Amino acid sequence: MTKGAPGDPFAIREEIRAEALRLGFDAVGFAPAEAPPEQHEALAAYLRAGWHGAMTWLAERVEQRADPVRLWPGARTLIALGMNYAPPHDPLPLLTERDRAVISVYAHGRDYHLVVKSRLKALGQWMWRRWGRDLKVFVDTAPVMERPAAARAGIGWQGKHTNLVSRSHGSWLFLGEILTALELPPDAPEHDHCGTCQACLDICPTAAFPAPGRLDARRCISYLTIEHPGPIPREFRAAMGNRVYGCDDCLAICPWNKFAQQAKESAFAPRAALSAPRLVDLASLDDAGFRALFAGTAIKRTGRDRFVRNVAIALGNSADAATSLPAIRKLLDDASPLVRGAAVWALSRLSPAEFARERDQRIDSETDADVRSEWLAGTAHSVGVTPSGFPTTTVTA
Repeated sequence: MTKGAPGDPFAIREEIRAEALRLGFDAVGFAPAEAPPEQHEALAAYLRAGWHGAMTWLAERVEQRADPVRLWPGARTLIALGMNYAPPHDPLPLLTERDRAVISVYAHGRDYHLVVKSRLKALGQWMWRRWGRDLKVFVDTAPVMERPAAARAGIGWQGKHTNLVSRSHGSWLFLGEILTALELPPDAPEHDHCGTCQACLDICPTAAFPAPGRLDARRCISYLTIEHPGPIPREFRAAMGNRVYGCDDCLAICPWNKFAQQAKESAFAPRAALSAPRLVDLASLDDAGFRALFAGTAIKRTGRDRFVRNVAIALGNSADAATSLPAIRKLLDDASPLVRGAAVWALSRLSPAEFARERDQRIDSETDADVRSEWLAGTAHSVGVTPSGFPTTTVTA
């Protein structure tokens, strides 16, 4: 037990908090391990609505996901921890540079799963040596509802975009948790400080929020570019703009970010190659090149084919036929049907005349049903640009 205060749970809590901050965490909070019943009800309603899309793992182990005590009956306290990853610059202006790829801020540096988990393990080992009580560590990949847990522990609140918001760090916090058998006094939950602001809802390019605090992942660009396994639904392609991995719009627009300081953790520093890469360069990536470029990042998990699918759509939104068409022509012969289909759509956007010629030459030999459907759609698009930088589409028969 702690020196000078044997068995004092308040002293133990503060000693853990101090050690977590020393190890590089930027936010630490404590809550009872048992979650309130409304957390289970909210998860069940989300799944019934089908808003989780292809993320079928969310529907697995629902009882454990809704309540950490059901995940581990020995848990008494949940420790929520956050690491700041605030970017050096506002990511939104890059959306207007349509020859460049926009990659979500969280993926610019080293894979946060690896960084946060290593710190959680270090803290957990220190706790074990200090008090010898069982504990478990989690970061994103286990069935723990992290954002509600962090809100209960007082390190932020869930904004109208469903993400955690902190008065000190804005929207830029990676989250992790420790469940411990130690019974420690909780911190006060954080109150909602969004007020009447709904900037995060208004900026969403695909209207993915049915209501404040509700997210239909099937309409979310982050989901579509990372989790969605098949062709991107046509209704969302133009709205993707030049986003090729994730979307930060609802995070970046939050007024609370004015209090955020740039991340100090060197592992989260943006790699130069990922800050604003040229779309045409990314389009040329084969599997080996993809793995080499994104080694050690969260992007690698998505795989080359999904990623280049996204790049092809961004090229179709570029409105720059002279630069983009050579890359698209090469992708028409890609081994992946997922990539070929996206390239067909991009070609229809950039050059309706060339689209028609290529369709006549290729459609009979195309064996993939999804790619054939792209050719058979037979639509030509004229592309304009809104003041916000997002492409608009006029469809003609």
